[in-house]
Amino acid sequence: MRLHRLTITAFGPFAATEEVDFDALCAAGLFLLHGPTGAGKTSVLDAVCYALYGAVPGARQSPGATLRSDHAPVGTPTEIGLDLTVGGRRLEIVRRPAQLRPKKRTKGFTTEKAQTWLREYDAESGTWRALSRSHQEIGEEIGQLLGMSRDQFCQVVLLPQGDFARFLRADAEARGKLLGKLFDTRRFAAVEERLAELRRAAEHRVRAGDDRLLAVAQRLAQEAGDRTASSPGNRTAPPLDNLTSSPLPELRPGEAGFAGAVLEWAAVIRTGAHEWSDITESALTAAESRASAARQALDAERELAALQQRFAETRRRAEALEEQRSEHERARAGLERSHKAELVAPALSLRAEAEQAHRSATTEYARTRTLLPTGLTDAGAEQLAALEGNLRQELGALDAARRAEHRDAEITAERADLDRQARADDEVLQEAADWLAGWESRRGALQDRIEAAQEAATRAEQLAGQLDPARRRLDAARSRDSLEAAASEAGRHLNSAREHANTAHEHWLDLRGRRLAGMAAELAARLVDGEPCAVCGSAAHPGPALATDGHVDPAVEDAALEAYRNAVEARGRAEREHAAIRERHAAARAAAGESSVAELAALTERLDREHAEARRVAAGTHAARESLGRAEREYEGRLTAQREAERRVAARTSRRDALEREQSALQVELSRARGGASSVAERAAQLADRAGRLAEAAEAVRAVDTTALRLKEADGRLASAAFRAGFDTPEAAADALLTDTGRRVLQHRLDDWRAEAAAVADRLAEPQARGAADHPPARTEDAEAAHDAAERALRDASSAATTARSRRTELARLSRLAEAEVRGLGPVREEYDRVARLAALTAGTSTDNERRMRLESYVLAARLEQVAAAATVRLQRMSSGRYALVHSDARTGGQRRSGLGLQVIDAWTGSARDTSTLSGGETFFASLALALGLADVVTDEAGGVRLDTLFIDEGFGSLDDQTLDEVLDVLDSLRERDRSVGIVSHVADLRRRIPTQLEIVKDRHGSAIRQGTQGSP
Repeated sequence: MRLHRLTITAFGPFAATEEVDFDALCAAGLFLLHGPTGAGKTSVLDAVCYALYGAVPGARQSPGATLRSDHAPVGTPTEIGLDLTVGGRRLEIVRRPAQLRPKKRTKGFTTEKAQTWLREYDAESGTWRALSRSHQEIGEEIGQLLGMSRDQFCQVVLLPQGDFARFLRADAEARGKLLGKLFDTRRFAAVEERLAELRRAAEHRVRAGDDRLLAVAQRLAQEAGDRTASSPGNRTAPPLDNLTSSPLPELRPGEAGFAGAVLEWAAVIRTGAHEWSDITESALTAAESRASAARQALDAERELAALQQRFAETRRRAEALEEQRSEHERARAGLERSHKAELVAPALSLRAEAEQAHRSATTEYARTRTLLPTGLTDAGAEQLAALEGNLRQELGALDAARRAEHRDAEITAERADLDRQARADDEVLQEAADWLAGWESRRGALQDRIEAAQEAATRAEQLAGQLDPARRRLDAARSRDSLEAAASEAGRHLNSAREHANTAHEHWLDLRGRRLAGMAAELAARLVDGEPCAVCGSAAHPGPALATDGHVDPAVEDAALEAYRNAVEARGRAEREHAAIRERHAAARAAAGESSVAELAALTERLDREHAEARRVAAGTHAARESLGRAEREYEGRLTAQREAERRVAARTSRRDALEREQSALQVELSRARGGASSVAERAAQLADRAGRLAEAAEAVRAVDTTALRLKEADGRLASAAFRAGFDTPEAAADALLTDTGRRVLQHRLDDWRAEAAAVADRLAEPQARGAADHPPARTEDAEAAHDAAERALRDASSAATTARSRRTELARLSRLAEAEVRGLGPVREEYDRVARLAALTAGTSTDNERRMRLESYVLAARLEQVAAAATVRLQRMSSGRYALVHSDARTGGQRRSGLGLQVIDAWTGSARDTSTLSGGETFFASLALALGLADVVTDEAGGVRLDTLFIDEGFGSLDDQTLDEVLDVLDSLRERDRSVGIVSHVADLRRRIPTQLEIVKDRHGSAIRQGTQGSP
């Protein structure tokens, strides 16, 4: 990455537009960026970072911070432009942060959203080509080209004030996080996590297999007779019988041999189940024979009882028939008279129809006479018909009047419709005038609403950038408060462990001294007569020393020593735990600051509430624009409706005049045709009603005459038919006549009596029934009791046999299932052992991993070793060959893991010591060398882009003259690799040593940039 030109407008302390020509500065290889405190030296670096990433480095990206210059005029927008070459492409990035600007139509300010432009230089055409204006697309493009995040960029390119020694002082965990980001070792961490997931999955499968096998064992125990067993731990389940009882296996799931024990136990209970099944089958066969004999005896007794009952019932039915014989004869005689009366039925029906027709005609004639005028009540049919014809002729002459009346009604309806249209158009015109009168105020309100939503969107973006840091500080504050109590408890535990270790140490020393004091007696106890002494060599032992009271046995001393060593280990663990908690507490306190949890919670809640409110308001931007569009469309529609209504009003006036003239002529004609009626229809109805009454009356007179003649003829026919059928009078024939239902009822009675008589005669003649009546009464109850007892015995035997067969089949199936589970569990357990070994090895928890290094730490250790080697080349030149940085993979003691240690080798003493022991000046050039080495390795080996421009911010004031010369020589040597280094400092001596300079000048109206070359000292 090479910078060419930077343009700054209204940014930070710069009120106007300032330009930095990096091509001229970098040509010298080493240049100085200086100026008084607060002039804006760091703001130049902030502008570079903001142009690339849309944010400034470190703490300057704090909540509520603004990038706009307070000195800039109101109309000048804040803007950063950067021209650079990265990844072989010449790009130009222009960014404008969210900022306030004056409203265009009203007073006040509105927030303008952040904007970004990206262009690329086309060398062939010599022109700039626009690429994108999307924040997200530009951010992804620059991130891919640089290969670094903003924090990584600031670590290896922009070293902010006071932070360029952070990596040197960091612990192994912090170094690991930074190196992991710079060298992108996420894939190795992913391998660790993947192996851990595979181990957990394999462990879950093994546990699931053991659980399934355990479940099969439980089901085997239940099927064998133990209905209460829930696990193989119930070893002696209550047996169902002596053949199927067997103790459950004593092993537990997960233990070696568990699967074999389950299979062996299953074979034992399966054999017992087969024996019990054979016994129950034999019992079932015997029970079936006894049940068959009892069933045959019961059938014989039931057959005898049925025949005896059948004969007795037949005798009762014969007696009942004799009692019903007289009624049977009466029914037969009535049915015969009914057959004779059926010959007179047609004449009876004809006479009834004639009488009914004459009665109806007489009633209708009486009704129609009441509807006629007084003079026509006795008129004949011919006279009434003539009068009806006259009225029909007069009714036909009213057709023309009906058409005129219909047209008059149409004109009236059309005039009413014109009146309604006129009222509707008047309402349209009035409504359009009222709506158009308030159009300007309505449009202004909608435009203000759009601007307010846009301002809220910008505000939401600002609050979103403030909300995440506030939440992180709140979490850190909560962790700080909880760790404070834990640190106090760990301190008390450490003091207790120290006291216990001191007490154990004193006790051991006391016992050791007492044992040494009685060592002679201890040696004398080992002497054997005739054998030489281990001390003096004599075979004679005239006066061996005797043990005194309080002599200490070696075992007692060894136990005290072991207790002391255990106490020392406990003290070490307490010290490490206390140090770890204090370190975590310090980190949480540094992240949270001095603010309380309540204050940070209130701040987070306020930012969250304001952010939610801003998002809610901003969400209405689209709706506000839609409302404005709808209002404008409605405005056009109102104008169009107003013009159309005015045109329709003019057309209706002429149409209304023509209709009035036509209707006046029609009403003169209708007044003549209506006569005394209110309408032509009413007049026609009157004539039609009169004609209808006359027609009805004429028809009624004719009907009375016709029906009287038919009734007289029917009476004669009926009298002749009754005489021929043998009846004295027609009324006697009518009384003997039965309905179809009555005849069917009598016939069914006769048929039923004859059928019953025949059936009784047949059954009385049956020889079996007559023979059964001679036998003693049947004893069915005794036979049923014997049969029920045999059936119960058969059911019990069948149930026992079915249960035994089912148990035998189920035990065989469960045994096969257990064998299948055992076969399937073998490969799963082998896979778990293999994956578990690999996961423990990569996680650093395996005993095979002596240094307890994780896979990612192992890879990062190699990178750190390269960084240390690259840094040592420059550090030795800066320190005149005294210091060198080396990577250390030694463990730091306790349970901590190794791999990312960093030590400094002092050539004067030949010893290695921690980097935190360096002095201020030594720390500066050591960390500078480390940062330069880190940049080299990131560029050359981590796949990042080439970094042709580096910046160093402050720290040179802690160096003496000789060291400063050596540091500048190292920085100047970077030109050999076509690199340039910018030093940001206000040290006066650097102005004489570095000729190429970029000076920041400040005054009350804002800072300015001066670029040039000073004379060499």
